[in-house]
Order: sequence, then structure tokens, then C-alpha cells
Amino acid sequence: MDSTVHVVDDDNAVRRSLAMLLRSSGHVVETYPNAAMLLQAAEKPAGLTPGCIVLDVRMPGMDGLSLMETLSRRNVQLPVVIVTGHGDIPLAVRAMRAGASDFVEKPYAEDRILEAVSAALQSSRDADRQRLQSVQAQAKVQALSPREREVLGALVEGKANKVIGFELGISPRTVEVHRANLMEKLGVRSLPEAVRIGIAAGFARH
Repeated sequence: MDSTVHVVDDDNAVRRSLAMLLRSSGHVVETYPNAAMLLQAAEKPAGLTPGCIVLDVRMPGMDGLSLMETLSRRNVQLPVVIVTGHGDIPLAVRAMRAGASDFVEKPYAEDRILEAVSAALQSSRDADRQRLQSVQAQAKVQALSPREREVLGALVEGKANKVIGFELGISPRTVEVHRANLMEKLGVRSLPEAVRIGIAAGFARH
């Protein structure tokens, strides 16, 4: 599915011209005249199409910062590019602290907004790839026995076989057997590869 740029701006002329610019650069665009309309779209079963949000910071009703906070509470994790007038920079800085990927000051050059959108979309694709890797790693780890997961967790922490054996009450030789078995189930040939899957699956590395 193509990434989508979701443009939220109460100014009809600005919204349309920005949408035209983005579409002429090859982007798929959805537009919304206010925060409520975006939230309404986000509440649909399919949710918002992956991509990024270009958000005017100063709008009637819910402003851009409040919208960002609401999206965060609803676990909508799309990168946000804040568009701001000169007088709204303090608010834009607050938005950056709240997690906005960039802010672009009006009047902006076309290449500046396109650059910000491209960076946000790349960030979104990277996040999607990391989430996919995490899901795949978790599925692989679920195929391990409870003891093999314990051994993998200890390996992720950098512990030696003797230490793992002592902590689990088993012999170092048994640890080696579990280690060989878990590596086979994970489909890897080296310890670093197994550790990488463990980390992606959520094992904390100390």
C-alpha cells in the first residue's frame, strides 16, 4: 500500500495548493479541514493509511498540538510535520518536544515542505520495517521452549554458558544443547544473529 500524506489545514486555499504540490511530486494525499475530521478518519476500522501527517499548528477548535496529543493517546503513530506561522513558533517548539518530526514556517518554499514530508515518510517506513521485524522475531521466539527462551534471554544479556548454567541450575553442557536447539529453531548459524532476534523480540540488552 502506498504511503499517504494526510494534510490537516483549516485554510481551504492553503490545503488545496499543498495537496496539489504533493500530488505533483508523486505523493498520495488525503486532506482534512480540521482536527475532528482527521480523528474521525482515524476511528474507522481501517484507520489512517500509513504515511505521515502535515498539520497546521493553529486551527479553530482543536489546535495541532492538542491533535498530536490525542493521536498519541489513541496510539496513532504517524510522523507529524508541523506547519506554523512566525508567531506560532513557541507552540511549534512544544509540538517538536511532543514528538513532531519537523516544523516548517510559513511562507515556506516548495522544496522545504517536500523535504520535510520525504523525511517523515522515510521515518514512517523505517518504523514500519522495525515493527515487522519485531513481530517476526516474536513469532520465532514463541516457537522456543520456555527453557530455550530463558537461555536466549541470558545470551542477549551477554552471559557465558557457565553463568547461565549456574543461574538456571543446569550444567554448562545442557546450556550448550539448549543454545544449539534454539539457534536451529531460529534459523540462524551464529550467536550474534540469535541475539539480534532476541533483541528484536523484546529481550532487554544490558
